Amino acid sequence: MSAVWCLAIVSAVTAAEPTIVIERCSLFDPESGKMLPERTIVIRGTQIVRVSGADEVGDIPADATRIDGRGKFALPGLIDAHVHVVHVLDFAHVTGDEVLPLYLAAGVTSIRSTGDELVAATLVARFAAAHPESSPRVFTCSPLLDADPPIHRDVGHAITDAAKVPALFDELTRWNVTTVKIYAGTSRPVGRAIIDEGHRRGLFVTAHLGRYSAQDAVADGVDGLEHIWSVFNYVIPPETTKEPGHRGRLDLSNPICESLVAELAKRKIHVDPTLAVFRNMILLPDVPEVRDHPDNALAPQRLRDFWPVYLKRTGCPQGGPLEDRRREFAKFQELTGKLYRAGVPLLVGTDSPEPQVPPGFSLHQELEMLVESGLPPAAALSAATLTNATVLGEKERLGSVSAGKVADLVLLTANPLDDIRNTRRIELVIHSGQVCRPDVLLKRVPKQ
Repeated sequence: MSAVWCLAIVSAVTAAEPTIVIERCSLFDPESGKMLPERTIVIRGTQIVRVSGADEVGDIPADATRIDGRGKFALPGLIDAHVHVVHVLDFAHVTGDEVLPLYLAAGVTSIRSTGDELVAATLVARFAAAHPESSPRVFTCSPLLDADPPIHRDVGHAITDAAKVPALFDELTRWNVTTVKIYAGTSRPVGRAIIDEGHRRGLFVTAHLGRYSAQDAVADGVDGLEHIWSVFNYVIPPETTKEPGHRGRLDLSNPICESLVAELAKRKIHVDPTLAVFRNMILLPDVPEVRDHPDNALAPQRLRDFWPVYLKRTGCPQGGPLEDRRREFAKFQELTGKLYRAGVPLLVGTDSPEPQVPPGFSLHQELEMLVESGLPPAAALSAATLTNATVLGEKERLGSVSAGKVADLVLLTANPLDDIRNTRRIELVIHSGQVCRPDVLLKRVPKQ
């Protein structure tokens, strides 16, 4: 009798799950890079249960919420592979939960915290999981594993003895991190120990390089590199470094560059360029079209007020006269395109909420800059969805609109393959089966 009763309860819960049907939309497939016409997407509860062609729809429950998809374009939920949910925000007296709606409003349904104070980041992730109607899914990372003292003491963790790395990982795995991040002060022996231990534990190991060179990190088996300068800084011939403005004049066909790019492609090392932070914070924050970008106005005033303070604190803009800085950024984009053409897998991340890198909407800027760098729109979108999901270990659940996956998608009113800026033309976002409206989400973000 108890088994029958339990079965009845399960059946009742299943029957009560709401059904959403998006009818006859075009659907972006990140594996083929194509926009598939006339697709009907059936969502039940938090899952996609069916994706079918116009002639294969099947039965739709009478009480289903039906959305007319004609003339609309569905994308998998976007993923930002490089954000901070504590760092920078803490200095501005802003908490992570206050900016989470900005991500969903921009169609970003998952984010990877890439170096934060771990207890606070975990609390933000738990808050997000409890509020899928207003928050993206948050994946956590280790603190920045660095020298002693760490460069960023608020989010860094000093580790200078390779023998102590296993004990550190015992602690990290208790927090269920998905990524481990090597930071700029780390030596090669410690970096190699982190990579080896990370792989033994099945974790993705990425690096923001400094002391540890790209050539050494790649040889040691690192999985990812954060920021385009984790490649760029290691392909500069030493004899050129004394020339004024040499970074903006670098010949990217030099043998050092060709060798490193080939090795990155051969080993399938994932590079996350984060062009948004280089343009908006490090190199060109004083350029009017960057400083006054309308996306910036969407962030809380406390965060916007802090951005100029942090720019000054970090010595930005860096790189000398404006024209030298423009040329350097152009070289960053040229190198990004070179990596793509060589077959290096690229991620899409922003380093939000660094100065003038607003949560959520800076991902659209990143996509635009990737396309300017030479990626076709389809390649940029595939990177921001399926590739990002893959490095999170979530390829089976996220990254494409497919039966059996979590119901994360963005419905657009224009085709982003025609113009990547059309990713901004969002009609609605579905996150874990919850229908989210951008205008409603933006009202949840504090103005002050």
